[in-house]
Amino acid sequence: MKLLLLAISAALVNNVVLSQFLGLCPFLGVSKKINTSLGMSGAVIVVITAASAICSAIFQFILLPLNLTYLNTIVFILVIASLVQFIEMFLKKSNPALYQSLGVFLPLITTNCAVLGVALSNVQKNYDIWTSTISGFGTALGFALAILLLASIRERNEDNDVPKSFKGMPHVLLTAGLMSIAFFGWAGVL
Repeated sequence: MKLLLLAISAALVNNVVLSQFLGLCPFLGVSKKINTSLGMSGAVIVVITAASAICSAIFQFILLPLNLTYLNTIVFILVIASLVQFIEMFLKKSNPALYQSLGVFLPLITTNCAVLGVALSNVQKNYDIWTSTISGFGTALGFALAILLLASIRERNEDNDVPKSFKGMPHVLLTAGLMSIAFFGWAGVL
């Protein structure tokens, strides 16, 4: 039950994009179409969940016993970069259309501060491997929920009559801000 609440809290209350404002680059850049957002969501779910588990294991079994905890950021970045390379190669072979539609944003998962932020946060909170994995999965689901909601709103509002000064990114940022306010409503629930 505790792990379920942790996952729900990570997805809704402490949403990585809408509450912590991490990972905004792919959130704003890939959310034009639902199909691309789904692909990015899947990639981010795999990367954040796997990175949380692997980084926690490396920290607990290698860095902590050898008193090398000061290397955690560098090691975590290497782990994340390796995972993203694996996902990129997999998508290039299995789904070339999705690979092309994600474009530059797929390699940007490597520098997505949300991925590194979750790994570092799990270590700072002294989570074990299993708890880190659940926290990472919940965080990734929160990212997916946020990007899919924004993509669906953007697709729906694409043909609406919007004042010229709000067309494009101002409209997107205003929508994201309103979504963020809505997600803050979850803070008192859990």
